[in-house]
Amino acid sequence: MPVPRYWRYQDQRYNLAGSKCGVCGGVYFPQRPLCPKCHRESLGKMERVTLSGEGRIISYTVVHEPLIDYEHQAPYIMALIETPEGPILLGQIVDAEPEEVEIGREVEAVFRKLREEGKSGTIQYGYKFRLKR
Repeated sequence: MPVPRYWRYQDQRYNLAGSKCGVCGGVYFPQRPLCPKCHRESLGKMERVTLSGEGRIISYTVVHEPLIDYEHQAPYIMALIETPEGPILLGQIVDAEPEEVEIGREVEAVFRKLREEGKSGTIQYGYKFRLKR
């Protein structure tokens, strides 16, 4: 991801900032200018909310053939996390072995290095998840 676009999404990556519709109360991540249910009715009625960073695993996979820039992490665990606020987030599970991960386990967001980019080695940070003990 190009550096300017990365920084545009900094609030979501660092603070788990989402949006809440003032019409129906739906919560969305990442932030949206319009509610996908209420459409034009929600214009100007979306408020910023910060997700708690907590959730539970609803599905996961162990990645053995990693994407470029993630080769050194393989195998790694990617999971769908259902948050108490409603949104489902995709995130990497860290500090755990694959056999420790199971559907229904509670997790919490942690702030971690995502990757380094380009010749300058610009470090990009964001959220990942770890199992609650």
